Amino acid sequence: MIPPPRSEQELLERARRLAGKTLKQAAGEAGLALPSQQRRGKGVIGIVAEAVLGASAGSLSEPDFRLIGVELKTLPLGPGGLPRESTWVCTVPLTDTAGLTWETSGVKRKLTRVLWLPVEAAKDIPLPERRFGTAILWSPDPEQERLLREDWQELMDMVATGELDRISSHYGRCLQIRPKAANARALGRSYDEEGVPALTLPRGFYLRTSFTRRILEASES
Repeated sequence: MIPPPRSEQELLERARRLAGKTLKQAAGEAGLALPSQQRRGKGVIGIVAEAVLGASAGSLSEPDFRLIGVELKTLPLGPGGLPRESTWVCTVPLTDTAGLTWETSGVKRKLTRVLWLPVEAAKDIPLPERRFGTAILWSPDPEQERLLREDWQELMDMVATGELDRISSHYGRCLQIRPKAANARALGRSYDEEGVPALTLPRGFYLRTSFTRRILEASES
């Protein structure tokens, strides 16, 4: 088991050594086996990256590298080097929302400092042969944080007032809320517009691909 990095510099050095390696090579270094079926591999890339880089938070609602306060986000890239999908951030709190603020939110905690790890995701590349790219250590600049905060506030106001079912992918300029559960039987508690307890699918905060694309572009300029 690889120990957690003790500094951002140590984490960056590990990430740089990962650049250009295939998922199969990285998994071998971590002593992990890849799934035989490619369609089951969506979460495997993150698991391998966490193992090789020494992430320690597991499923806790803390940054993946707890000692240095850095979150790890893999960034699947399609043809042309563009993000292929939105990026999971954290679970949306559906109850006990009174008193929640942006400063104490899970979104801010997860996005204050992020190691973005690009990885090939074109469908014609077999999962084991997909290569990692050059990592980016990022924090939101004042304008990015303003947009994230305003989106979070608008979306959480709707959650708190029982308007969860009205939220669609059209809300939020850079941050959106989407169902998280894999099936309709995984229901959780929420409240409707009358304040009556109700059951609904768990929701997650996601970053739009347009936002992560701008992060990539800024790192290349």
